[in-house]
Amino acid sequence: MQPTQPMQHSYDVQAFRQTFEHQFLWIHGFQRNVLRKADKPALYCPLTDRMWTYRTLNEDANRLAHALHSAGVGQGDVIMYALLNSAEFVFSYLAAHKLRAVGAPLNYRLSAGELALLIDDSRPKAFIYDADFASLIDEALRLVKYRPPVVIMADLENTATPPAGVQAFRDVVQGQPVHDLPLPKTATIFDETTRFFTSGTTNLPKAVPINDLNETLSAHDVLMHFPLNAGDVTMNLTPWFHRGGLHAGGPTPVLYCGGSMVILRDFTPRLAVQYISRYRITYLIGVPTVLNMIARLQESSPTDMSALRGIVLMGSPLDSEPCQRFMQLLTPHINNGYGTTETFWNTFLRPSDLPEHAGSAGGPCTDDDVRVVRLVEDDLADPSDMVPMDGTTVGEVAISSIAKSTCCYYNNEELTRKKFRNGWLYTGDLATWNEHGYVTIVGRKDDMIVSAGENIYPTQVEAILNEHPKVQESLVLGIPDQKRGQIVVALVKASDPTLDERELKQYCLDHPMLSPYKRPRLYRFVDELPHNATGKLIHKMPDNITF
Repeated sequence: MQPTQPMQHSYDVQAFRQTFEHQFLWIHGFQRNVLRKADKPALYCPLTDRMWTYRTLNEDANRLAHALHSAGVGQGDVIMYALLNSAEFVFSYLAAHKLRAVGAPLNYRLSAGELALLIDDSRPKAFIYDADFASLIDEALRLVKYRPPVVIMADLENTATPPAGVQAFRDVVQGQPVHDLPLPKTATIFDETTRFFTSGTTNLPKAVPINDLNETLSAHDVLMHFPLNAGDVTMNLTPWFHRGGLHAGGPTPVLYCGGSMVILRDFTPRLAVQYISRYRITYLIGVPTVLNMIARLQESSPTDMSALRGIVLMGSPLDSEPCQRFMQLLTPHINNGYGTTETFWNTFLRPSDLPEHAGSAGGPCTDDDVRVVRLVEDDLADPSDMVPMDGTTVGEVAISSIAKSTCCYYNNEELTRKKFRNGWLYTGDLATWNEHGYVTIVGRKDDMIVSAGENIYPTQVEAILNEHPKVQESLVLGIPDQKRGQIVVALVKASDPTLDERELKQYCLDHPMLSPYKRPRLYRFVDELPHNATGKLIHKMPDNITF
C-alpha cells in the first residue's frame, strides 16, 4: 500500500489559515464600523434620552475594558453579568470581546441559589449586575463558595450607592482611557467569547460555550435570513441574555453589520409601541405571546408602524390565526425561527411561507441540516435513520449546525455525550416533517414546559415540591395560557391532610432554588398520580382533573 501523499494546493494554505484564524474575528467587524460609521447612531436609550454613535460606544466599551484589564481580567477569564437590556450590557459584551474574555450573560429571573451555583461553576473574575437586582445578587453572593474578585453594580442613572465590597460602575470607568486595547496575538476564531446558560434537568442550568467564529457566523445568519443591513433599526422585546436575544437582532448582528439598536429595558406594550413609532424601528424581535400584546394595543390605539420591514419571532410555533392577525395589524413581513441555545436558530419561516405553513417550525436555515430521526430508547439514532417525511410519523429533531455551535457543554462531559454525537445535537423535541422538509414540533421527550419564552423542566419543580414534609408526591405540568403560552400547575398527593395551597405557595416563594417563573400558579390535591407499568410518573393531565 502506497503512503498517502499530502494534497498539493495551488496557494499558500498556511498563510490563509493564519490570516483566517486570527483575523476573521467578530470584534474586527465591530471595529470596521467604528472606522467607517464613526458618527452613525449605534445605540439609543429612550429612558435616559441618550444616543451612542459607533465612536462613542467604542470609547465607553474601551473604558470598561481598560478598567477590567487593570483589575487583572484577561484572555480566557469570565466576565459574568446580570443586566437588563441596557448600555452597560452592550459595554460588557464588547469589553469581553476586546479582552478575549468570556462574556457570560445571566438570566436574572433565576433564583439566588441557582445564580450562586452558576457563579461557583464558572468562577468569573468580574461580576457586573444591575441595581434593580441588588437584593437577589446580595443573597446569591452570600450563598457562593467562590466570590468574584471584582463586583460592580450599574444603575440606569449612575447615581445609586452600591453595598460594601461592591464598586459603582461609574467609579470603575471614571478616567479610564478611551483608546483600543491591543488584542492578544494569540486571539483566534476558536476562543470562547460568550457563555449562555439554558435550563437543565437538575438545579444547575447547562452552560453553553460559544466561540468567536460561532458569533461571527450567527451574525451572518441573521444578515441572510432577516435580511438585516446597516440601514436597519432593531428592538428586542425580550431580554438580550438569551441567545435569541443577543444573536437575533441584538448586539451581535447589529453591531457587526453597522445597524442601530433601541434599548427596551424591560417590556411593557405601551412603551414598546411608542418606541416603534419614535425611532422608526425596522425589525422587532420577540415571542408570539409578547407580540400579541403589541397587536392588541395596536388594535385599540393605532400607532405609526410604517417603518417596520419585518418581525422575527422565536420561542414557540406561530399558529395560523395569530399569524394572520399580526400580518394585518403590524406588518405582512412575519418571520418565525426555531432552534436551541446550543445551535441558535436552525429552521426559519419567511414571509413567503406564511400563513400557509403557520404552525410549523419551517425548513432548515441556509447552512444547517435539520432532520427528524427515529426515536431510540436510551440511545440516539444515527442521523441517517430518519422517519418518513409524511407529516405524521413522530421522531426526534436532530440538528447539525457547526457554524453556530461548539457541540458541547462547559464542564459537563456526561451531558455532552448524551446530547451531541458526531456534530449533531439531539434536541429532545418531538416532531413530524413533510416532503418539503418543513418540521412541526409536537412535544418534548422530557416534557419541558415553555412559559413566556422560559424553559421549565417539570422534574426540577417536582423535586422541590417533594422536599416539603407534607408532600408525598407531585406532578408538574404546563397548561395553555393566553398570555404566557403555558403556565405551571401542580398535582399534589399530600402525606398530611392539613396541607393546603396557601402553604405550598409560601413554601415555593421562600425556596432559594425555585425561580419565580417556575413556581406553580395553580394546585390540585389528588389521591393518586398517574404512573406507567414500571412505576414512572406519567407527565399527562389525568382525565378527571381540570383547571
